[in-house]
Amino acid sequence: MPELPEVESARRMAARVLTGRRIVAVATVRDSIMYAGISPMRFASALRGRMVRGVGRRGKHLWLELDCRPWPAFHFGMTGYFEKYSRPEERPRFWKMELLLDNHTRFALSDARRLGRIRLLNDPANEPPICDLGFDPLSDSDLGPRFVQELRRRKAPVKAVLLDQSFSAGVGNWIADEVLYQSKIRPQRRGCDLSPAEAQCLFRKVIAVIRRAVDVDGNNDRYPRTWLFHYRWGKMAGAVTFKGEKIVHETIGGRTTAWVPAVQK
Repeated sequence: MPELPEVESARRMAARVLTGRRIVAVATVRDSIMYAGISPMRFASALRGRMVRGVGRRGKHLWLELDCRPWPAFHFGMTGYFEKYSRPEERPRFWKMELLLDNHTRFALSDARRLGRIRLLNDPANEPPICDLGFDPLSDSDLGPRFVQELRRRKAPVKAVLLDQSFSAGVGNWIADEVLYQSKIRPQRRGCDLSPAEAQCLFRKVIAVIRRAVDVDGNNDRYPRTWLFHYRWGKMAGAVTFKGEKIVHETIGGRTTAWVPAVQK
């Protein structure tokens, strides 16, 4: 599932391709699941002829800033992604919408599992579901005191708190496991039981891990080899970290969690 680093990478690619370009044609497919609250025809009509001024993001949600509202907003779900190409026959499989730009570039959203969403919103950042999101680790990295205060009010396991998008927008399963490992905090501990120092450490690691992943454009082959990320997958019984520490897998907050008892207390 795309998490914040992959979505930010998609935003940057979309900004490079779309900003300053006019949308001359829009192709859509009939998909009442992907198109949330709008018809594909209405979506195409709202975008056709518009200039793209920029690309916004909060958490895992993206939107295009056009020269006229409403604006299109996107969520990738588990398998969504953007792709640019030149010819109709290069359309990606499972495409759901395609923009033809004034320089003949084509730009599509594809989603095989149809768990993503396509919306039209007048003011995406200030309308549901985007306005209901919590702090964004890239754009709100100065909110450390608020993060600490809110985390220490929560009675849920800290892993579940981190995955709550109304608390930390864009933090997904592997990121939550990574920052808890690097913070040396057991995922089962309740947010309210963390000390101020532990909560502050966790905030710093959330920011650091996401910034590092974004710096390498979400290319996980370039993540540091010491990260838990490289060793946490597959629920393997003999899985160990870079240092040889045993990795345990269990379900916490409804999600498979990888953690290291020898490190996380």
